[in-house]
Amino acid sequence: MTDPVPAQQVHPDGRVALSDASEIEGSRFANADLVPVPIERRTWTTYNYLALWVGMAHCIPSWTLASGLVALGMDWKQAVLTIALANVIVLLPMLATGHAGTKYGIPFPVFARASFGVRGANLPAMVRAAVACCWFGIQTWIGGEGIFLLLGKLAGDGWLDAGRISGTPWTQWLSFGVFWLLEVVIITRGMETLRRVENWAAPLVIVGALILLAVMVSKAGGVGPLLDQPSKLGWGSGFWKVFFPSLMGMIGFWSTLSLNIPDFTRFGGSQRAQTWGQALGLPTTMTLFAILSVLVTSGSQAVYGESIWDPIALSAKMSNTVGALFALLIVIVATVSVNIAANVVSPAYDLSNLLPRQVGFRTGALITCVVGVLIMPWKLVVDPSVYIFTWLGVVGGLLGTVAGILIADYWVVRRTVLHLPDLYSAGGRYWYSGGWNWRAVAAFVVGGLLAVGGSYSTLDADGKKAGPFPVDGLIPFLKPLADYGWAVGLGASLVIYVALTAAGRQRRAETLHTV
Repeated sequence: MTDPVPAQQVHPDGRVALSDASEIEGSRFANADLVPVPIERRTWTTYNYLALWVGMAHCIPSWTLASGLVALGMDWKQAVLTIALANVIVLLPMLATGHAGTKYGIPFPVFARASFGVRGANLPAMVRAAVACCWFGIQTWIGGEGIFLLLGKLAGDGWLDAGRISGTPWTQWLSFGVFWLLEVVIITRGMETLRRVENWAAPLVIVGALILLAVMVSKAGGVGPLLDQPSKLGWGSGFWKVFFPSLMGMIGFWSTLSLNIPDFTRFGGSQRAQTWGQALGLPTTMTLFAILSVLVTSGSQAVYGESIWDPIALSAKMSNTVGALFALLIVIVATVSVNIAANVVSPAYDLSNLLPRQVGFRTGALITCVVGVLIMPWKLVVDPSVYIFTWLGVVGGLLGTVAGILIADYWVVRRTVLHLPDLYSAGGRYWYSGGWNWRAVAAFVVGGLLAVGGSYSTLDADGKKAGPFPVDGLIPFLKPLADYGWAVGLGASLVIYVALTAAGRQRRAETLHTV
């Protein structure tokens, strides 16, 4: 009698693959994009992950994060400190969830099945997909603005001052559509094309940012005026009131990727490759890019008398046409590379997870592109206070809650041990009750309520409410927690999930003992 063939094979480096992928090919919870990546196709190196993060970090929203802090009253040292600390903090859950992708070759929504259930994983997947669709729309609007201004430099005022539709020149709407179509064309080429785009786009973006800094230094008469712009907040209570919600906002910016990073690490050649690639890529490049952006924004204050936190608007102000055209071209390249990597890959897998037999990666990506327009992204990036505190703060709180559950289940409860076939089957160990794990859902609801239930809006200089929430918070007694939404959500959901799981195991043990 021969021993049964194990369902999965553990390779010497710790990575796990299915022994026979055919046993899940007929599952209604599987398709070609969701099944584990075979070992021979897990080829991404440290450089690939480093380039991925350089390409994603060196984008316009990253720039506006840092420069937006200057616009809110911080000096360059305070802004860089805030961003550097945030990215060191968010790297930890990034590596924690990324480990599962490399070890098992599975994307985020399949990884979430272990904790939420085979069907329940659609809950965090749809939350993540909704956020990604919004980000995709924001980035596409920014890229379209770059094309609009680039052509405006060439065609003149007739292009920039064209007839308006809903208060915006029709030529800008056209530019938005052109940029959208450019992204759709690249998306249809698949993940390998994305990897190649990131590899060459990353260094080009760095060059563009350095050129923009050089222009500001030249116009300001040296580096001194850029460093001398004082903080409007000081280091007292005024600073700390802005610092903590800003820190959570900065964390919230990449909390999206801290969930779906397995979508990329599933192609990793080793844990070392994804760990070093991310550790070298995320905090270092974000901090360096933050230094560039705050110096340039400080320079705009010294040169133009106002803090221009939008690099596209700043590029358009440049009197040197060639320099302005180059800067705007860099904006377009940067936006394409980051938008597809950060905001299309995840919802494509998430939507595929919702209907595996009907929706593949490309179909999910195209749905994302459509939804990204329908959410009207041009309304989300008007005000830095709303952008950082309201949008990023709430998003970070909800996604931190999901991250807490994933980390608790994978590292604390399961000790990184998963059974691949059961992630694609009904009735297995991840089926729970009807495909849902109520403990994960309860931890998500309670953790999310604590994280964002106190969300509030501040008053502007004219005493008007700046944001969609009540000044006293949605739930007033939770308002003190709102400034720490990501940390509250992650910590609360982690503790609640572990406690509920331990209690469930204890009850089962007592029942078996009684029987």
